[in-house]
Amino acid sequence: MTTPPVARTDPRRITQLGRVRVDDYAWMKDENWQDVLRDPSVLRADIAAHLHAENAYTAAILAPTEALQADIVAEMKGRIRQDDSYPALPHGPWRYYMRFAAGAQHPIHARHPEGRPQDETVLLDVDQAARGHDYFSVAATAHSPDHRLFAHAEDSQGSEIYRVVIRDIASGAQVGPAIESCSGNFAFSPDSAWLFWTWRDDHGRPTRIFRRRIGTDADTLVYHEQDPGFFIGVEASRSGRWIVISASNQDTSESWLIPGARPEDAPRCVEPRRNGVRYDLSHWGDRFVILTNADGAVDFKLAEAPDTAPGRANWRDLVPHEPGRYITGCMAFSGHLVWRERRDANTALVIRDTDGRQHTLSSDEDAYVLSLSGSYEYDTRELRYVYQSPTTPRQWHAYDMQARTRHLLKTQDIPSGHDPALYRCWRLTATAPDGEQVPITVLGRRGTPIDGSAPLLLYGYGAYGHAIEPAFSTETLSLVDRGWFYAIAHVRGGSEKGWNWFLGGRGRNKPNSFTDFIACAEELIAACFTRAGRIVGDGRSAGGMVMGAIANMRPDLWAGIVAVVPFVDELNTMSDTSLPLTPPEWPEWGNPLQDEAAYDLIAGYAAYEQVAPRPYPAILAIGGLTDPRVTYWEPAKWVARLRAHTTATRPILLRMNMEAGHAGASGRFDSLKESALIQAFAIWAATMSQPA
Repeated sequence: MTTPPVARTDPRRITQLGRVRVDDYAWMKDENWQDVLRDPSVLRADIAAHLHAENAYTAAILAPTEALQADIVAEMKGRIRQDDSYPALPHGPWRYYMRFAAGAQHPIHARHPEGRPQDETVLLDVDQAARGHDYFSVAATAHSPDHRLFAHAEDSQGSEIYRVVIRDIASGAQVGPAIESCSGNFAFSPDSAWLFWTWRDDHGRPTRIFRRRIGTDADTLVYHEQDPGFFIGVEASRSGRWIVISASNQDTSESWLIPGARPEDAPRCVEPRRNGVRYDLSHWGDRFVILTNADGAVDFKLAEAPDTAPGRANWRDLVPHEPGRYITGCMAFSGHLVWRERRDANTALVIRDTDGRQHTLSSDEDAYVLSLSGSYEYDTRELRYVYQSPTTPRQWHAYDMQARTRHLLKTQDIPSGHDPALYRCWRLTATAPDGEQVPITVLGRRGTPIDGSAPLLLYGYGAYGHAIEPAFSTETLSLVDRGWFYAIAHVRGGSEKGWNWFLGGRGRNKPNSFTDFIACAEELIAACFTRAGRIVGDGRSAGGMVMGAIANMRPDLWAGIVAVVPFVDELNTMSDTSLPLTPPEWPEWGNPLQDEAAYDLIAGYAAYEQVAPRPYPAILAIGGLTDPRVTYWEPAKWVARLRAHTTATRPILLRMNMEAGHAGASGRFDSLKESALIQAFAIWAATMSQPA
């Protein structure tokens, strides 16, 4: 099928705040979309037919790349150790870990007694559980503090509607009925008698926390969030002294405490929510350490307060605010406090003793990532962390915080081989239209000419304060080894340069994310890494919003654009309160139902609304039918409108994953097929854009 599908137009006139817009493709939203999330087979027949036609067209256009896709999949698979495993984490008499059987798509969760790795107990074989399902994902796992029980949250549709199953470790038998309609978040009480879990309502929002006596189906409501714009969750403190309920949106947060020794107590609020104030708790000895932006600490500070009176009136600065040093999180141990901080898109770990002495773990590479890798034990001197960079595979370290000595536990194995010396990483900066300096991370193979001739894939995100960190990727190497440069545009909306970097790309400042991305492309051209028409833009989810905007703003720069589960129908989505993320997202984008300025701003950049007769580059949009975050009709509508308006002959393609949601395929090898498709499309688009 080499003729593109022509979606029918069924104009729907929408009047809102005195403004009128017409949506020709609103019919693509199934009125029963919530049922589709649970059972994709109930999708309305005309919509299903259109999506299948789109998939057939995309397959036909990209058929010449099928051999290339197969080669790339084989390369990527060759960089993955078939029987890979992760370093075991100690917890009392046991060590818990995750490993893969050779050829398995999903991991095995297991444990063994300390010092006896041969005596393994399998806690959950996800590959076995996934049999018979087109999609299967485990969002969370946990063992009970007394080591008798193991729980996991599973999703078999990709719709993020989870069921939680508890099993007795010794017998393997399920304990009590499964918990349905869960958000995937849960926590054992410190006495191992109760499970606290978060209920997901029909709008896909976590709104209630229940306590269940393990082994029964008796649930007690513990907390009910009334604000549809807040997300909630529950966890036990690492000390085991408290159960913490958190409620937050992007601006504001609130925490509630239940004593770990009395899990049936009603929760009590630490500090009532105040608009614009965020705080997060870590229990440390006889106090709480509070990560907060209170008192103008834009890049966050650490305060402390007695655990008997943790309210804000008792907060005292422990690590004062320092502009440009963004504290991203902290972890408490009995004798040490560890926090992670970010400056100029690189991270460091800071370790503080109870007597106030502190030291820092960092690196002198131009771009790198240091991250905490978890710990079950509170009373320990051992810190687990991971180091990586665009050229350096992941390295797991055990660090003695008292002796300040480290032990390398594992280096990511690349079976087909990897020599970091063959690659080089650069850190550049681009000057945005308002003068801000935007970091760019570039990876290339040594010897690739820097004369403008090389193609380049430019990735960007820029939302929610989520930083795109310069991590190691085995998948990226397939492009780089073919003479491409791979670059990350660390645009505003992320937190690469602190929380102000996020604030500079949200709400009324959202257009900065788009102009930053364009400025990065222009800087890479000026530095001769590539040239206009040789760049493929790549963005996912909220990064797809960037892709939609830059396609409208500067179509001349791109050989192609990849937009995966792209948020491109922003105005309609932010006006639809039935969708899971609409009220929670208003602080991020604005509320076009009540705020005229927000309506006009979103309408002015929304990818779908701004499609017009232009010479668009080749575009590949990828969606997921059961995606509750970016619903399937967003990329479907966008592609239909683009195809109807483009003045160029380059194809506009849609690939709809009919068996998955926001995260795509769940298996570690199946997911490579999508990555290979994207890279093959990029190579195809860059070749197609070359002058004859």
